[in-house]
Amino acid sequence: MALVKLEDCSQTLELNVNIKDEEEEKSVSLRQLELSLRPVTSIVRTNPACLSPPTLSPNLHSLGPDCDSGVQFALKDPEMTSVKLEDCSQTMELNVNIKDEEDKIGKSLSQEDRVETFSTSGEQQQEDHSAKRSHHCPHCEENFSILSKLKLHVKIHTGENLYSCTDCGKNFTTSKALTVHQRVHRGEKPYSCSDCGASFSQLGTLKRHERIHTGEKPYSCSECGKSFSQLGDLKTHKRVHTGEKPYSCSDCEKCFKTSTELKVHQRTHTGEKPYSCSDCGKRFSQMGDLKTHERIHTGVKPYSCSDCGKSFSQLGHLKTHERIHTGVKPYSCSDCGKSFTQQDNLKRHERIHTGVKPYSCSDCGKSFSKLDNLKRHELIHTGLKP
Repeated sequence: MALVKLEDCSQTLELNVNIKDEEEEKSVSLRQLELSLRPVTSIVRTNPACLSPPTLSPNLHSLGPDCDSGVQFALKDPEMTSVKLEDCSQTMELNVNIKDEEDKIGKSLSQEDRVETFSTSGEQQQEDHSAKRSHHCPHCEENFSILSKLKLHVKIHTGENLYSCTDCGKNFTTSKALTVHQRVHRGEKPYSCSDCGASFSQLGTLKRHERIHTGEKPYSCSECGKSFSQLGDLKTHKRVHTGEKPYSCSDCEKCFKTSTELKVHQRTHTGEKPYSCSDCGKRFSQMGDLKTHERIHTGVKPYSCSDCGKSFSQLGHLKTHERIHTGVKPYSCSDCGKSFTQQDNLKRHERIHTGVKPYSCSDCGKSFSKLDNLKRHELIHTGLKP
């Protein structure tokens, strides 16, 4: 409620604004009023002429009998009140815009001259703060603490105002993300590793790389405790426990844990072999197969046996060799139970039971179960001695 008090002795008009919380029956502190409704008191001086109610604005309602004993008036309109004082040629107008001030304290005024309940409870304020910080995407399950980030995210679904790369056509939600991406086309790598000198186009990629040198693995599996240096690797690993294989081949419907595995598999159907040997031109569908092949030309044998010191160009060859020392024979024949250290040896043995002879002589048509037996036979036709 706002009161206007006119005193004839000092000719002083004081406007005191008091906001009362009617629901909680608690007053907002004086400090809050000073900050949000400043100035709260206005002094208006006029001549000693007695002010009668008809000279006042219609927004004032008389509370006192006459001006000699002090007249009080109540402001009727809480949003905009005009107090008009007329004394002969002098006219003074005092406007109190409460609506502007209510925006500062974030509370609305009702139509019945009162302020809606203002909760000062710390618990309620915490709940309001948490609610403000939770922004949900209407298209998916993502939540954001900052509204601007949600707006950027929604563009992914709507395709609105996306930034497109002129080189490859890829779209981005911010101009900054596009700028970073364009370094791929320009070959820019402004971030370099202080340990090995490797360069990267993004700072985040450099930080992930640095974990190779520091050994830091901040992401651990809650199922088995295995740790990873990258969050993406942990998410992929968790599929081992869940059995999830979200990537399926459109040709054979075979499923895979990662998109990379699916892409490699699809080359089986397309026949694509994007990796070629610079020495002999032989092509491969996987980079790993090319690197293994290149050791034939370089003679590199990085895998050595801890028992006898023999070296191998492929890890699989080392593991097969180690079975000589351990005596492990994991491949057994389902017909006779005979065991073998290598799967290829088992397949050759099984032809004894099946009678399959896949190797045939081009001169006489005789067939053999083993390639070595065919080669020895062919010497009969060539006249060469073994």
